[in-house]
Parts: sequence; structure tokens; C-alpha cells
Amino acid sequence: MPTANTVPQEVVQQVAEYFSILSEPMRLRILNLLREGEKCVQELVEATATSQANVSKHLKVMLQAGILSRRSEGTSAYYKVEDELIFELCNLVCDRLATRIEQQARHFRDFSLTNKE
Repeated sequence: MPTANTVPQEVVQQVAEYFSILSEPMRLRILNLLREGEKCVQELVEATATSQANVSKHLKVMLQAGILSRRSEGTSAYYKVEDELIFELCNLVCDRLATRIEQQARHFRDFSLTNKE
């Protein structure tokens, strides 16, 4: 395995770009909607209560990254998740955050129990 010093800059850049896709809340909302299966742009617009331009902008980013695929049917465009790994990655992060929140809650409960008279 290469050391940190031998990883080419372009590799680091590509990894950072992949993670940056998940740094946008609207993209996470869209991915969550697509977890159930393929949806057309209009369905995504209605479900997110935002503009078609905004949804299309985020779909384009995820399409270019290879996370989504697109097909046309008549005048509608349908999107689906092409890279299922994205869900595993999100699940890992959500599980980690849930564990931290549970630990924090325990600390608050322990504190409130120890300070009762």
C-alpha cells in the first residue's frame, strides 16, 4: 500500500471531488429519494419542493460523477442510482453519527442523574 507521500495529487483530488458530492444537502435528499428506485425530474422537484433548475443542477453533478444514470422517455428524463456504493458510504456515516449522538445523550443523562438531590 502506498504511503501518504507517494499518493499522486490527482488521485487525492479525485477522492476529494467524490466526497464533495456528498457535502451538499440537496444531493443527499435526492439520493435518498432515488434509494426507492428510478424517478423522473418532475417527481424529484415535487418531493424536494425546490425548482427544476436546482434539481437539474444537482442531478448533472451526480451524473457526471457516475453516481447516477439517466434515460429519456418522451419529454421526461429519468434518473436512477448507478453506484450503489454511495448508499453504503452514507450508511457508514449515519451509523457513526448516530453512535456519537447516543453517547452524548448518555453523558447528559448521567449528568442529570448525578446532580439530583
